[in-house]
Amino acid sequence: MADKLKVLLQYLIPQHGLSILMGKVAESKNPTIKNTFAKWFIKKYGIDMSIAEREKPEDYETFNDFFTRSLKPDVRPIADGDDVIVNPADGKVSQLGPIDNDFIFQAKGHRYSAKTLLGGDAELAKPFENGEFATIYLSPKDYHRVHMPMTGKLTKMLHVPGKLFSVNPLTARNVPNLFARNERVVAMFDTEIGPMAMVLVGATIVGSIETVWEGTITPPTRDDIKVWDYSNNSKDKTITLEKGEEMGRFKLGSTVILLFPKDTIEWEDSMKAYAPTVMGTALAHKK
Repeated sequence: MADKLKVLLQYLIPQHGLSILMGKVAESKNPTIKNTFAKWFIKKYGIDMSIAEREKPEDYETFNDFFTRSLKPDVRPIADGDDVIVNPADGKVSQLGPIDNDFIFQAKGHRYSAKTLLGGDAELAKPFENGEFATIYLSPKDYHRVHMPMTGKLTKMLHVPGKLFSVNPLTARNVPNLFARNERVVAMFDTEIGPMAMVLVGATIVGSIETVWEGTITPPTRDDIKVWDYSNNSKDKTITLEKGEEMGRFKLGSTVILLFPKDTIEWEDSMKAYAPTVMGTALAHKK
């Protein structure tokens, strides 16, 4: 009953209004607000600040600055090997495995469409039919920068408006089409194994989603899908990100979904539902 009430409450609260309010609080430079909040957060979630580039909460300008903290050099080495595809973030595998035609497994009793996830664009979704997917959940305690699983050239980005349900395991089990109905940023890359989609999914009180090439994408939110097309960029403006390079970040946490074409990868043996992920370690191998 308690779980049902938690899910029901998410339908009733003003999701975007609450997220905007929390985003403003998280951007406050008032020392009392940001230091108190950061210290409480560290204690509440057991955050290891010894690996952070700045170890003291007082060294951050805002709570969001703290939340998206950088790590010390070499704390997250990138796995060697040209065939190795690496984890894009610290977190936990929510689900991972084959795409069934166009459908992605969310949780027991729930699937959603890759086409819908990618903004309803059938052309974008087609290469991933019967391909592979990985859904990685970033909890509040995790490092919240997202990195490239493999080297890729950016071809397109979409901002898809939507709801802002929580993306924790409880909600994934109880809200149909969760990841395909939440607000999200879709980044499409050309790689040596074909197209790769990286989807950064928003959630309740996520202050913003950013990419390294365009900065803050949301907020503001919008009513219609916005598309950025990079495929015709001149050579000197081509955006290519190397394996392990930062591609974006969440302010207040969420989920990353990766899509790969059919017969292009094999998952690392240790990678399965609920397995922990460490950015830079092996997620899969190219076939």
